[in-house]
Amino acid sequence: MSNTADWLEQLISGHGDSPRPQYSFAVDTAVLQLPTGCALATSVDTLVCGVHFTMTARPADIGYKSLAVNLSDLAAMGASPSAALLSLTATAINTGWLAEFGRGFKTLADQFDVQLLGGTFNRGPLAVTVNVYGHLPAQHALRRDNATAGDLIFVTGTLGDAGLALAMARGELAAAACTVHRRYLDARLNRPKPRIAEGIALRSLASSAIDVSDGLLADLGHVLTASHVGATIDVARLPLSQAMMSSIDLKEARRLALSAGDDYELCFTVAPDRLAELRTAEAHLHCPIQHIGTIDRAGGLRCSDEACLWAVTRLGYQHFA
Repeated sequence: MSNTADWLEQLISGHGDSPRPQYSFAVDTAVLQLPTGCALATSVDTLVCGVHFTMTARPADIGYKSLAVNLSDLAAMGASPSAALLSLTATAINTGWLAEFGRGFKTLADQFDVQLLGGTFNRGPLAVTVNVYGHLPAQHALRRDNATAGDLIFVTGTLGDAGLALAMARGELAAAACTVHRRYLDARLNRPKPRIAEGIALRSLASSAIDVSDGLLADLGHVLTASHVGATIDVARLPLSQAMMSSIDLKEARRLALSAGDDYELCFTVAPDRLAELRTAEAHLHCPIQHIGTIDRAGGLRCSDEACLWAVTRLGYQHFA
């Protein structure tokens, strides 16, 4: 691996014996041909050292997560992922670091049959930008602006695990996590699982959807704003992992589940008369789905617990706060 061009070529060629017929590409450009009757879904996100990961983060985890966060966006649209472009900046060339980064990226790309079409490498502060492409049947994209009063609110998986791992890593929160739980929590932060199968299953069921990247309250808030509705969340229904419950008290666990980011679970709404269909679809998935609240006509976001009901005024992660 004598230079970055060699690295990119090896990473690109490592995703199959030959380029797929529907793609043609140079190192930094690509032409895509969509399957008949399908619409293009695309997303782009950047991970910046010191903001989204630390200097001590394992390069394989950075490579994996840089793709995962974008695939999560595709999942929230109900799209099937197919391809990606990669842009990486670094202060210097470190072939060992690049090789590990590439292995992490390829691990997830292979899992979802994502072809890396090309990319660029430039000198600068360490940051990774990935642009992903997917497809789905035309007119079947999941949206943020279609939630209706009376719809039920659901989330996949469990919430708050990544936030707990990050708080422990930063020394912000004392937790009694045993070694097994710590490994699980760290994996939830560093190697989130894009809910692609769940998003595809929701195409014809969900009235709206979003992925939980900045925290449940913040991301659900985007749906409420776009749909011109409100919501009430029952915090007693929030899905919490055994690792979370064994490590911190219930109040702190619920706080993290509501406001911590990096979960990359799906939050979505479904009309009550589609509930039976949703449960049938859930039986064929490998991820639990939890009902956590209801869409309201009255604007704003409220939470309730065993004792009271309160209006939410502080949301989750703010990019420019």
